[in-house]
Order: sequence, then C-alpha cells, then structure tokens
Amino acid sequence: MMTDPIADMLTRIRNAIQIERPFVDVPYSNLKKGIAQALEREGYIWDFQVVEDEDRPQKVLRVNLKYGPNGERVIQHIKRLSKPGNRVYRKLDELAEVLDGLGINILSTSKGVLSNREARREHVGGEVICEVW
Repeated sequence: MMTDPIADMLTRIRNAIQIERPFVDVPYSNLKKGIAQALEREGYIWDFQVVEDEDRPQKVLRVNLKYGPNGERVIQHIKRLSKPGNRVYRKLDELAEVLDGLGINILSTSKGVLSNREARREHVGGEVICEVW
C-alpha cells in the first residue's frame, strides 16, 4: 500500500528526467490528472494521455516530458510541499512567487488544481501540493 501517491508521481517524474526518458507512466487518479494538466498549461510537459491497457487492471497516466532544443531539462526541480502528515495551506494573499516568477506552485483549490498564477487570477487559495522550476 502506498501512503503518498502524489509524492510517488513526482518522484517518478524526477527520476525519468534524470535519465532523460521521453515519458513516464504513473497510476491514474483525478488529482494526478489535474497536476499533469497544470504542468501542461504552464509549459513544463508536452502533454499527457490516459492509457487503458487490458494487461493492467488500473488506468495509467502517461506524462510526456519536455526537454529543450539541446536536451536541457525543462523541469529542474520538483518537490512535494504538502505531505499527508503536514498539510500546507495558503490563502490568496499568502501565495508567494517561486524564484521571482520563474517557477510555480501547484495548488488544490475549490476551483480545481491550479498553478499559483492561475489561483491569483481566480482569487482562491488552497493546499500547496508541490513547487516546480
């Protein structure tokens, strides 16, 4: 049994980027799909698909990773902030810029999974899932 599936997803992405894999497969959930959508909207990944395989009982989320023209990594850092034992919540006025706007936080809000920029536009706060740059 896995206690933190979001941390597992972020670790799989981190490991795949280290060995320059073109994509990574993670077990599907709606929250993971929301995180992938936020990463795609902010330009950190190319895209993602939900893959249903008859050999596997569960759906798989395939995240296509993005690299620069010379093979440089687009995602330099990805870290889980809110953990099962220590949840981190931020109000709208407490949302700080990550690396002076070069990075993002991904939040779970009442309006869905959003980046900190989108959350400010929507005027909502929420649970800070992770930070990316």
